[in-house]
Amino acid sequence: MTKRYVIGVDLGGTNIRASLITSENEVVEKMKEPTGKDPLAVLHKLLDSLYAPRAEEIGGIGIAVAGLVDRENGGVFVSPNIPALNGVNLAAELEEKYATCIAVENDANAAAYGEKVAGAGRNIGNFVMITLGTGIGGGIVIRNELLPVAAEIGHMSINVDGRPCPCGNVGCLELYASATAIIGNAVAELERGTTSILKELYNGNFYKISAEDIYRGALEGDPLSRTILREAGKSLGIGIASMINLFSPDAVILTGGLIGAWNIYVDAAIKEAAKRAMKELYGRVKIIPSSLGDDAGMIGAARLVPHPCTK
Repeated sequence: MTKRYVIGVDLGGTNIRASLITSENEVVEKMKEPTGKDPLAVLHKLLDSLYAPRAEEIGGIGIAVAGLVDRENGGVFVSPNIPALNGVNLAAELEEKYATCIAVENDANAAAYGEKVAGAGRNIGNFVMITLGTGIGGGIVIRNELLPVAAEIGHMSINVDGRPCPCGNVGCLELYASATAIIGNAVAELERGTTSILKELYNGNFYKISAEDIYRGALEGDPLSRTILREAGKSLGIGIASMINLFSPDAVILTGGLIGAWNIYVDAAIKEAAKRAMKELYGRVKIIPSSLGDDAGMIGAARLVPHPCTK
């Protein structure tokens, strides 16, 4: 029987998304659940819902996961933001139950590949993708091919005397520019008694604030919210400048929830990158948003599944 679909999964630190994807990269059904403390249980729940009704039509499952992956064996070496997956062989976990081909790739690499085959990178030969969410990840496409490297952009140090990171490094980019960092910095300032409209949210329980809340506060003119987003953006700009200097790409594609704050957070990043990158390289690069959004990782992971799947 012809396999009509591949299941694409984006296994992130905050949510797990799963989609049914056609060979034309069309997402025909999608589901989402909070990652929680037992991501494997959530993953099985989502896969069961998509796989069981149409098992004969599924030509594989592609998993995009936040962390360092073992591509050859389908495992996760380490996932700083999802420690429950450290050392887990996802392919072995899934292959027997679902009797189909499994591909495992880093989430940002998968997103970059998704944008290459179906999104903003379709007509760009060389680009760096940066994912901006709970953490910060990266994917690199050179000469129209995804580089099979870790591309852990979020874990390059931008502060030699900076904060310790769960990855073992200090001063990592994602400690200063991710959604987690933005929320943490806001909460720390509120704990110090800094005046802000954020204190009015959740009946004063500012520990519940989100990055979106901070962006809304910035749009309403809240000085603390605007300062935090701009400082995070400047840190991101340092990372972008380093990627431009290293790879001289035609484009830097940004994706993830934080690009919703483009006019404050990303704008600050672009200005900082312009100051720090080599002018000859910066002059030929464009910094653009992804076109696939949350679907990029799932589409990329789906396209990385061997085709045809012989299982």
